[in-house]
Amino acid sequence: QVQLVESGGGLVQPGGSLRLSCAASGRAFSISTMDWYRQAPGKQRELVATMPSGGSTNYADSVKGRFTISRDNAKNTVYLQMNSLKPEDTAVYYCYARIKIAGRTYYDDYWGQGTQVTVSS
Repeated sequence: QVQLVESGGGLVQPGGSLRLSCAASGRAFSISTMDWYRQAPGKQRELVATMPSGGSTNYADSVKGRFTISRDNAKNTVYLQMNSLKPEDTAVYYCYARIKIAGRTYYDDYWGQGTQVTVSS
């Protein structure tokens, strides 16, 4: 099996920064896209940033210019650098990946456990 393990959430003041990490581990596999989603209380989960393998990055309008997604393929890890954080960025952040286990011909959806980000003074 493959697991996505996230880290880096926490409490930060408005205007501050946090860096989230998500590492994929397990049996031999290949990864296509690695993305970040978030879900605020009482709201639907929304896409924050996406980074397809070999493709261009995309961001939600609400985070453009403040968040940066990056990926270390050698470590099977995706990062989300979040700067100029606002209270409305408060949410549980989830890592998502499309992964193909060695020996299979199809990709499956995988989600991390979520990490809480709270922006408050």
